[in-house]
Amino acid sequence: QRVRIGPPPVPVVQPEDALPHLHCPSLEHFRDNYLIPQKPVVLEGIIDHWPCMKKWSVDYFCQVAGCRTVPVELGTRYTDDEWSQKLMTVSDFINQYIVNENGVGYLAQHQLFDQIPELKEDISIPDYCCLGEGEEDDITINAWFGPEGTISPLHQDPQQNFLAQVFGRKYIRLYSPQDSENLYPHESQILHNTSQVDVEDPDLVKFPNFRKAAFQSCILMPGQVLFIPVKYWHYVRSLDTSFSVSFWWS
Repeated sequence: QRVRIGPPPVPVVQPEDALPHLHCPSLEHFRDNYLIPQKPVVLEGIIDHWPCMKKWSVDYFCQVAGCRTVPVELGTRYTDDEWSQKLMTVSDFINQYIVNENGVGYLAQHQLFDQIPELKEDISIPDYCCLGEGEEDDITINAWFGPEGTISPLHQDPQQNFLAQVFGRKYIRLYSPQDSENLYPHESQILHNTSQVDVEDPDLVKFPNFRKAAFQSCILMPGQVLFIPVKYWHYVRSLDTSFSVSFWWS
């Protein structure tokens, strides 16, 4: 009798670890309390008007983008030895990895909106990006679309990030850059922005100082946007079929 190992349970976010939530803060309030001090926060009520919130679904992507070719990451996480990438059509990706759940495939960090401008009309650049140094054209917009169980290992990015959740939920854990030495970044240059620790099942014999690292967490819900400051370490696991849009800005 085969036992199907189900997904891990939905994590419980303890009140003392929970990220703060803010409803539509003014530009000044966000700048002074979160951007300048580089503190993460979950923003609510700022993307409710985006057309994608009513329009987008798995079926809609099949209709609008089904025949388009996209890069898909195969394997649970990019640090695994078996991890690879493959070009496939959006329809094939949806059938194989979202409808039939044949393993884990992730359309991750892809500039889908440059490829399919029709989809770009369904989103907007968050107003808070105007507080940055760069021009609007310098903002990198990426799509993240995949089944339940995709994982982005604990890593950091060189720009500010707004991660907007369109459908599905994501469990996210954040660690301050001040804790970097307790997070055991990979030695190699190519992975030096990524931790060696499996956040939800850490090997504390191999990585004993990881228990010293303080974290904040949230379950990012549809319609919420997470502000991830520059170089803030973040770990992400999807709890459902999920679509997120990230905005990297300076």
